[in-house]
Amino acid sequence: MKTVGIVVEYNPLHNGHELHFHKSKKITRADAVVAVMSGPFLQRGEPAIASKRARTEMALAMGVDLVLELPVTYAVQPAEWFAYGAVATLHATGVVDCLSFGSESGTLEQLLPLSRILAREPDRLRAELDERLAEGLSFPSAYGAAAAAAFGVSEEDAAGLRELLTKPNNSLGLHYLIALHRLGSSIEPFTISRESAQYHDPEPGTGSIASATAVRRIIANQGIEAAAPYIPEYTLRILEREIRSGRAPMNWDRFRQPLFQTLLTSPPAQLAQCLEVTEGLEYRIRRMLPKLDNSSVDALLDSLKTKRYTRTKLQRMLVHIMLNHQKAGMNPGELVRGPGYIRVLGFNETGKKLLRTMRKTASLPVVIKPAALDHPQLTRDLQAAAVYANAYPNADARDLYHDYRLPPLTL
Repeated sequence: MKTVGIVVEYNPLHNGHELHFHKSKKITRADAVVAVMSGPFLQRGEPAIASKRARTEMALAMGVDLVLELPVTYAVQPAEWFAYGAVATLHATGVVDCLSFGSESGTLEQLLPLSRILAREPDRLRAELDERLAEGLSFPSAYGAAAAAAFGVSEEDAAGLRELLTKPNNSLGLHYLIALHRLGSSIEPFTISRESAQYHDPEPGTGSIASATAVRRIIANQGIEAAAPYIPEYTLRILEREIRSGRAPMNWDRFRQPLFQTLLTSPPAQLAQCLEVTEGLEYRIRRMLPKLDNSSVDALLDSLKTKRYTRTKLQRMLVHIMLNHQKAGMNPGELVRGPGYIRVLGFNETGKKLLRTMRKTASLPVVIKPAALDHPQLTRDLQAAAVYANAYPNADARDLYHDYRLPPLTL
């Protein structure tokens, strides 16, 4: 059974995701699809609009055969480690033959040769990146410039390469390819051009495809029905149910109280131990808190943001502070070891067959019941799910510990 892997967040699953799903199966001629999906907190440092179980239900309704969780250890990370964790999970299954990702370029012509060099020369890339960060560039700009320099191209070609990597999906796709090389994986990569709406487009364009950013904005400002033209019927139905229950839409406002309590009661030295708290940000946080016009997370982010520190970096930092993610346990030396397990979130009949095959092919423990495995990454996942559920308006013990008590979703 030929199987394609995809890396997703489905925040929420929209018509563009459906298009990518079907095109991925078509261009790879795959019989089955395995999705690695972020859990309650996402790569840009945001809480997901709905729980991972609800988004797993969306994926299975669309036709994904097996949904695996990307550990929060990798899910709330810069592109390098987000991609590495996701690709390592797919690689570890032993059943995934190819990887399909969306990109603005729609081709591997430039990304693939660049990824080979950057995978071989990580020290040179790191040195170039540090130099440009020291110049005051934001991380995305610094990375594009560093990659071009490490690639050793002419100034004219370097400008084109930097432009290529300013596009978020091109950049993330490059990191998927680098991860494949670093892992020595036989998984074959494919890319599909994004259509109509780009990743950060705040408003829908013409037609029925809008970015997840635009869909979330519509839901927040106009209600779920206004988003109906841009999402499949099953996404609409699942979100309506979650909204009625108070479990959606989740956003930073839901986490204001626990976050601010942590920030107000933690001394700078303690904050400095948390991941992404760098270059004195612990002192900047303490200086800005008394100056806020209102005690919202958005106001805090606006006060902390500089040319050097993007909103995404700051949001990830706040997630790590709220979840008490320590640098000591999530440093590059730990992350390069890869995920310690394969966590199953949901599957259908085809997915059940894949799981049977994985009993023989998987190079990591396949986790159906989390109580069966003791691993620090899994502990972080369970804690993240509990913190997320604690932000529900009427959370009870069943919500806080649903990761322990609920089996994977089946369809």
